[in-house]
Amino acid sequence: MNIIVAEPLTRDVFAEYGDVLDTRGPAPLSINNGMTERYHDLARVEATGPEARVLISIFRGKPYSFPLKLEMVERHPLGSQAFMPLSPAPFLVVACHDGDEGPDVPRAFITRPGQGVSYPRNRWHAVLTPIGEPQDFLVVDRGGGGNNVEEFHFSMPYEIHLPEDPKHV
Repeated sequence: MNIIVAEPLTRDVFAEYGDVLDTRGPAPLSINNGMTERYHDLARVEATGPEARVLISIFRGKPYSFPLKLEMVERHPLGSQAFMPLSPAPFLVVACHDGDEGPDVPRAFITRPGQGVSYPRNRWHAVLTPIGEPQDFLVVDRGGGGNNVEEFHFSMPYEIHLPEDPKHV
């Protein structure tokens, strides 16, 4: 089995896979008479195809056991998909590019408190993967007609390991 160790999620290392949603980046805009900071335009939202519309949902994910056996990834050809945790607990992010015959080798990341991610259309990624406890996520993705999910099952699974202390990455 191929082993992948999750690495810290940063804007720079994740840029080739999508956007990191957090408040560490460009300076916020001051709005509401100076009482609110707006962290503006953190990710591009994409929704194409028949009857396309943007959805905002809350997903409640159950934690996975580690090491994680990664057998499948998915992608969404008609829209982007963003995940923002509603708690400070870390979660696992796994993404990969297209390869010659499906997804290329996955790369795994672990979030810091307050970080989320947004995948562009057609980016291969693992399913929602909370760590240690159930978590709620605000999810922005596409609704409408058409098939907006493709799954790929690896012939040889990957084994994802967490760093020694995922809460202090």
